Amino acid sequence: MLCAPRCAALEESSVVPRADATDEHDPVADSGEERSPLPGQGRDLAPAPRLMGPECMGHQRVPADLPEAVLSTITQARAPSTRRLYASKWSVFSGWCSARNLDPQRCSVTEVLSFLQELLEEGRSPSTLKVYVAAIAAFTKPLHGRSLGRDDFIVRFLRGARRLNPPRPPLVPAWDLSLVLDAINGEPFEPLQSVDLRYLSLKTAFLMALASVKRVGDLHALSVSASCLDFGPNDSKVILKPRHGYVPKVLSTPFRSQIISLSALPRSEGEDDVNFLCPVRALRIYVERSDAFRQSEQLFVSFGGRAKGLATSKQSLSRWIVDAIAMAYRSKNLHCPLGVRAHSTRGMASSWAWSRGVSLNDICMSAGWASPSTFIRYYNLEVPALQAKLLSV
Repeated sequence: MLCAPRCAALEESSVVPRADATDEHDPVADSGEERSPLPGQGRDLAPAPRLMGPECMGHQRVPADLPEAVLSTITQARAPSTRRLYASKWSVFSGWCSARNLDPQRCSVTEVLSFLQELLEEGRSPSTLKVYVAAIAAFTKPLHGRSLGRDDFIVRFLRGARRLNPPRPPLVPAWDLSLVLDAINGEPFEPLQSVDLRYLSLKTAFLMALASVKRVGDLHALSVSASCLDFGPNDSKVILKPRHGYVPKVLSTPFRSQIISLSALPRSEGEDDVNFLCPVRALRIYVERSDAFRQSEQLFVSFGGRAKGLATSKQSLSRWIVDAIAMAYRSKNLHCPLGVRAHSTRGMASSWAWSRGVSLNDICMSAGWASPSTFIRYYNLEVPALQAKLLSV
């Protein structure tokens, strides 16, 4: 069992994740209460006569004889956020080519490598270079029958870039978990039965992220339908499944590992027999209170504005988690550390679990990581002092 102290216990938690997109933003701003982005109307296909819509792939061309309905379906092969990201990277590459009187759609591997080398020398990370390669490949014809990303020289270049610039993940947490847990244990986050819907939503999203060690994409895939959400007797536990048709990031993980099972935290002495950091309690109250305005079966729905009750986007869900942390600091009259991301909850929860002696295999199963090396290389934080604080709470 993976568990987070006084906060979110990971029992047999496991959802195989999709990557979450986390925005850096003003943490005190409204938490993304906008309707989820609609799919772009652009087209996403290999080159030929007709230009695609700007929301999809910028200047990429598609066959002129394809019906609109077919083009619309093909567009959905990539998520709207991916299409926007690729369009942004393609714009940078196109500008680089224009400055050298090159046609970006007809560049050679040598010219693409020169572009990547300049980015590398400017300090761009190998993972960022990989995104540039994917974006350029999406806009151009295959070279010698193979995608640009499969070219031997491109592959070797990216491998060399990783060796020259190995990942340097942070060694210490970016924010203080014990401080945040203490803050959300009281006002303005309590009592959950009557607080503003914003605080209820933020606290529930934060506790679920911490308890499950999941990516925002996994939390976004959860549903309140009877087949996907089940509370145990007396709310002793909750089992959540992703919505039907959800495609996890790690496709090799079996379906049983996509199920989140969380046990309720034991009741706290001196707190009227209520554990205010129990994720099962928060989820129960959230589901009941959101039922009055809910317009979607997605678990997390917007809490205000014109989009109230509609499915929230992954970006908004990320902002909820960051805002929960920022508001917790503000309630203590402290400034929230810069650069806090929703994704940081995965490293925080998994590192704490490992410091408590939970096996790497169990951690990886819960987080949806294909191998222990992912945790060791990117998520392992130094948390012994943090552990001592939490155990003494």
